[in-house]
Amino acid sequence: MSEASAAYPVTYDVEPQLTDRNRLTCFFRIILAIPHLILVGGPGLGGLGALGYFSGDNNWFVGGSTSGVLGLVAGVMAIIAWFAILFANSHPQGLRDFAGLYLRWRSKAIAYVALLRDEYPPFGEGDYGVSLTLPAAAPVSRDKLSVALRLIYAIPHFIVLFFVGFAWAITAIIAWFAILFTGSYPESLYNFGVGYLRWSLRVESYMLLLHDEYPPFSLE
Repeated sequence: MSEASAAYPVTYDVEPQLTDRNRLTCFFRIILAIPHLILVGGPGLGGLGALGYFSGDNNWFVGGSTSGVLGLVAGVMAIIAWFAILFANSHPQGLRDFAGLYLRWRSKAIAYVALLRDEYPPFGEGDYGVSLTLPAAAPVSRDKLSVALRLIYAIPHFIVLFFVGFAWAITAIIAWFAILFTGSYPESLYNFGVGYLRWSLRVESYMLLLHDEYPPFSLE
């Protein structure tokens, strides 16, 4: 793990579930996940982390907005927080709390959609085989230039994650077949999937203004 990744304030991990997979639920995974997909979206850049909120795009799979209803709300709240930070130097706690709830819920749901876990994820808070850490409090002193130009700063991540997400989509299809025929998720593909979700969640938390540290270009 790179030093930048290790020090980053947002971490994400999934308890490995490589063998003895539930083939039936994996076969119907997208159908079973529909309630979560509607509420918090699927793998990819959700919330304000996607250009979809500015372009009107709402693609589910690789590139665009994959946030669901709550992600749309979190995106609108991030716009409000953007003005609050720039003009009042304050990120309203209620807006931060909602963004944190959304990301914690989403971190579980996307692991399920991505076939990384078989247990059905909870709606909202609850125990699950996923860990997501977020900054506990807003920075005392915000980097207003970074906040003002946040969307522009994040463009390199949008571009790279588009291609990484496309590669992940291919590996996820391969893993789906592997689970159905062997009952196992290939470890290398599993680790790649976790890394892709980790990277996208870090960028999303950055876009939701929960911190000012620039995300590393890393799956680790």
